[in-house]
Amino acid sequence: MIGMAGIIFFRTTMLRDIVNFYVNEMGLRVWLEQAECVILNHGNLLLGFCERDSPETEGMITLFYPAKEDVDTMYNQLKHISTSKPVENDKYQIYQFFAEDPEGRALEFQAFLHPIEPVGFF
Repeated sequence: MIGMAGIIFFRTTMLRDIVNFYVNEMGLRVWLEQAECVILNHGNLLLGFCERDSPETEGMITLFYPAKEDVDTMYNQLKHISTSKPVENDKYQIYQFFAEDPEGRALEFQAFLHPIEPVGFF
């Protein structure tokens, strides 16, 4: 079977500010820079932002962490943009909180409260 990976792209009207936010406040790193697009990564998540005339803010970007303590650390760093406090969600067996990026995209930070299979690029 051929290996496969993917990138989720969003339109943005504030590319530099969005990249600075995701790198400096959320801890993603720049994976690839192109003409009007920057691709960031967090573990196995590849997230691209491309400068356009209108932003794309639908959907939710979810980042997951190995432990509840990691979610708490992110919450403490991002309280100023959070829209909820960390809570356990029994239905999905996760620990989570929500926030918004500077352009209004919904963000979720979570840790699974049960064992999960590791994921990689291939």
